Amino acid sequence: MYIGHFAIAMALKARHPDVPALPIVFGAGFLDILDGLFIMLGWDRVTPNLLAGPYLFFDLRFIDWDHSLLAALFWSAIWGAFFLRDRRVAALAFAASFSHFLADWPVHNNDLALYPHAETHWGYGLWGKLGTASWVLEGVFSAALVAYAWVASARRGVGLLWPSIVLVVLFIALSPWLSPMKLAAGLNEPWAHLLQGLLTTLGFVVPGALLIALLEKAQSAAGMRPSQRNGDAALSGSAE
Repeated sequence: MYIGHFAIAMALKARHPDVPALPIVFGAGFLDILDGLFIMLGWDRVTPNLLAGPYLFFDLRFIDWDHSLLAALFWSAIWGAFFLRDRRVAALAFAASFSHFLADWPVHNNDLALYPHAETHWGYGLWGKLGTASWVLEGVFSAALVAYAWVASARRGVGLLWPSIVLVVLFIALSPWLSPMKLAAGLNEPWAHLLQGLLTTLGFVVPGALLIALLEKAQSAAGMRPSQRNGDAALSGSAE
């Protein structure tokens, strides 16, 4: 899953508007940020497969160091520990990070281990079972979460137009037809897995940073409106 992780972050942020966007947004992508780094280091292993849909084009042979259940709990706790100065923020950072594992379970093809090198693996396998339709289903899932975030934020005067546009662009960019992973899968090794790892990490760091900035800007703008309205009212009163 890709766009769905950002959509979960937007919904969590809308539900908890007083919590900064950074621990939530980067938390939702933290496991894949690590995954890309671990792939480039050779700790995780992926194999190019142009038939592996809908948009990944790689077989995830071993991703246990970040996407096994035990690893997900461990890294989510580490991420939450960065924000222990505020226990509520730390708890939401942990929840955002662990949501990544939970959201991946329906789509991953039986490559989510119980713990590193465990024989037991999970993953319902919608990628393999539905192909392109799983990408559409992820879009529907994401749209529902964005709709919730939009309505919840609008009640506080916060507009989510630009964050929503970013998610639409990302959804299209990582489609079965435009996915840059297909380009990476067509390269010779070691460039194939190195580029795949780099794209995986940057795919969450760069859009994540942009989304954080847009969410915080939208909230700050909404926070200015009451004072602006009061100022306008005062000017109107003085004019009378």
